[in-house]
Amino acid sequence: MYTYDPVDQKIVDQRVAQFRDQTRRFMGGQLTEEEFRALRLRNGLYIQRYAPMLRIAIPYGLLSSRQLRKLAQIARRYDRGYGHFSTRQNMQLNWPRLEEVPEILAELASVQMHAIQTSGNCIRNITTDHFAGIAPDEIVDSFVWCEIIRQWSTFHPEFSYLPRKFKIAVNGAVHDRAATFVHDIGLHAVRDSKGEIGFRVIVGGGLGRTPLLGHVIRQFLPWPHLLTYLEAILRVYNRYGRRDNIHKARIKILVKERGADRLREEVEAEWAQVKGNAATLSEQDLQRIDARFTRPRHENLEPVEPLAGPGFDNWAKRNVHGHKVPGYVAVTLSLKKTGVPPGDVTSEQMEAIADLAERYSFGELRVSHEQNLILADVRQADLPALWREARALGLATPNVGLLTNIIACPGGDFCALANAKSIPVAEAIQERFDDLDYLHDIGELDLNISGCMNACGHHHVGHIGILGVDKNGEEWYQVEIGGNQGKTHAAGPDAALGKVLGPSFARADVPDVIEKLIGCYLARRDSEAERFVDVVHRIGIEAFKESVYGNAHQRAASRPRERALA
Repeated sequence: MYTYDPVDQKIVDQRVAQFRDQTRRFMGGQLTEEEFRALRLRNGLYIQRYAPMLRIAIPYGLLSSRQLRKLAQIARRYDRGYGHFSTRQNMQLNWPRLEEVPEILAELASVQMHAIQTSGNCIRNITTDHFAGIAPDEIVDSFVWCEIIRQWSTFHPEFSYLPRKFKIAVNGAVHDRAATFVHDIGLHAVRDSKGEIGFRVIVGGGLGRTPLLGHVIRQFLPWPHLLTYLEAILRVYNRYGRRDNIHKARIKILVKERGADRLREEVEAEWAQVKGNAATLSEQDLQRIDARFTRPRHENLEPVEPLAGPGFDNWAKRNVHGHKVPGYVAVTLSLKKTGVPPGDVTSEQMEAIADLAERYSFGELRVSHEQNLILADVRQADLPALWREARALGLATPNVGLLTNIIACPGGDFCALANAKSIPVAEAIQERFDDLDYLHDIGELDLNISGCMNACGHHHVGHIGILGVDKNGEEWYQVEIGGNQGKTHAAGPDAALGKVLGPSFARADVPDVIEKLIGCYLARRDSEAERFVDVVHRIGIEAFKESVYGNAHQRAASRPRERALA
């Protein structure tokens, strides 16, 4: 767990005082709505459909039990008793009162938390692998590198007003569990032929209105040059990025228009000017940051095989993960129980999870970009007891990696930008596929839902993706298949963007459509190990289209019904 030094604490305390004064002046009529807008956004405060929304930073998803208890207290006192974990590993409160936000920020500062740069055209929260530090396939502890980037980027004067928001993901292991190919910059730790550590640099990925996969512009960047190379990329983006059109302002559009080769040349030329400057990293820099992290004191344990019980086996198979220290495992606490909005957790659950973290995982936990919570350092012998407690709290649904482990944004229930609701669709699909035996028969399948084309639910990289669209003021849902965030294979990235299946559907028809897609998949897979996304890529999208819409002749004959469904 990263522990603030006096500089960190001073920064957040000063920001609280600053925003308290800004809010006072706005409430008193001394600042206009437009003047206040830029100030509140820099503190993670949005105006949503019904109320403000506050986005709280959880840097690289690492959270202490003390901090989680504070979030529970804040949600109970200033909100409606729950919070929502987002795909950016942050927490969102959907019902705070504007005049109380400075008090919330002060409460956060008391436990070394803040909402700085969770919005605005700046470098946002750095995300990473939720198994950082404990993964058996780890190359570097990505938490250290994320913290280095966080310190460098916070209030960086040159990059405080970029053309658009900017997202960076760091993956420190062989397998990519940070979706690096769909970020503005993705950094993937690698070793060269001499065993030296560096980073593969990926630029220009992103979802939303124009989904694009990133391009590798450097196969190996020696680690001392990480910050100077990031500086070069951001300078090129700051210089050439579009500022006249918000929809064309992301770096992915710059890469698309100029081409990856030209961008690489421009970045390398800029890097030649800054390489070796004060931002060049040394071993002392790494040691300084590493020393700010508390580390679990693992015992010398022999691996054990806990006794199985009813329901325990499925949970252990899906929600328990490998650990590089013998005798320990990581455990996912599922926030995807049927009937609960994905990523939502109540104040009572947060407090109970904090207790679990202290009893079973050294008082630490992680937020995954798949909107679940992770206890990273659990003794294998403690698994049965942890399972019983998690099940009693509604946090032991054994569906990690399965269809009902749905990623979803809050959608039209809260967001002013949404075209359609996400939460009721997720709930309807979960209810349709609530049979755990059937889910395990289906196997690995990612289903993601976004309420609008901003793609906060990452629908483009779901094996099945659902997008809410507006048709003459009514909610409809477009389905994509074949996407993949690139997390599975060590041999190379298999990131892919989904392809639109066809005309969109009314909300009531979405579970039927998913069921038809699953039926087509089960009828055509070669083995139980073949994933949905692999079958889509092997046989093509047309077979899946036919399973949903029928063949072209049938579609033409049933055009009135298709309009009703579309």
